[in-house]
Amino acid sequence: MKIAVIGAGAMGSLFGAMLAGADNEVWLYDVWQEHIQTINQEGLSIEREGRSRKVRLNATTEPEKIGRAELTIIFVKSTQTQAATQTALQIAGSDGSVMTLQNGMGNADIIAEVIEPDRILAGTTSHGATMLGAGRIRHAGIGATTIGTWAATGQGRQLAGRFAGFFSQAGIETEAVDEVRSVVWNKLLINIGINAITALSGIKNGQILDLAITRELSRIAVEEAMDVARARDIAIKEDAVDIVFKVAEATAVNRSSMGQDVDNKRQTEIAAINGFIVSEAKKLGIEAPVNFALTALIETLETHYR
Repeated sequence: MKIAVIGAGAMGSLFGAMLAGADNEVWLYDVWQEHIQTINQEGLSIEREGRSRKVRLNATTEPEKIGRAELTIIFVKSTQTQAATQTALQIAGSDGSVMTLQNGMGNADIIAEVIEPDRILAGTTSHGATMLGAGRIRHAGIGATTIGTWAATGQGRQLAGRFAGFFSQAGIETEAVDEVRSVVWNKLLINIGINAITALSGIKNGQILDLAITRELSRIAVEEAMDVARARDIAIKEDAVDIVFKVAEATAVNRSSMGQDVDNKRQTEIAAINGFIVSEAKKLGIEAPVNFALTALIETLETHYR
């Protein structure tokens, strides 16, 4: 199968490499010229548990070189989704499928403004990856991937089942579900409880659990988001706070993606995570003061990067 990945950061590169390893024609597209050049010249280096391997795959800074692809996966930051969707439309044409496994909320809705919803797959993944440098990533963790159609149609469900099977055969354990919005919301709750707190404090994920006051901050942020989800009739896990703490423990040595963005003075995805909860809460007449404070602090920090 011919597959294009828009956004060759750590996660995009990882998924591209795993799919290429299953004898698919995979193209990575990114604007980072040094990264793309290194992949083309030397291959993509993937570190895992102290060992390193190299994967050969196609990479380009010019999307028109890719041509048409049967599947286009968007892995850019949520702030870049709109631009990436235009590129995806160019690559997918009138028949190709488009998938988003991005963090945060709103990405699939942005894609659906341009591409038919029954061609859109959304989901989450528990794989973790870190960018080490041009042409180099670390595969930081392995976990399940869940996808579903953004349109509740028979055609969409069939598409989700097909790609779930395809990914699983490629070594990416994937489940297709009928109601993917609840899956995306439950992943959002994890990001709500970890990302902004670690980004602001400079700590790693597991250190959220070190102090009772930090755990309480995380708990309140998640519970505010749960109130918004319930008001929207979204099926969420009632033990979401416990799940957040378990994820923090399981990824204890990791620095969250938002933390990495702040470390490198990059724009974060705060608007699609805590900021999304603030926006939805306001529409519903619900208070979300902790998420407001976390959003305000991250936005202030971004504005004053030196």
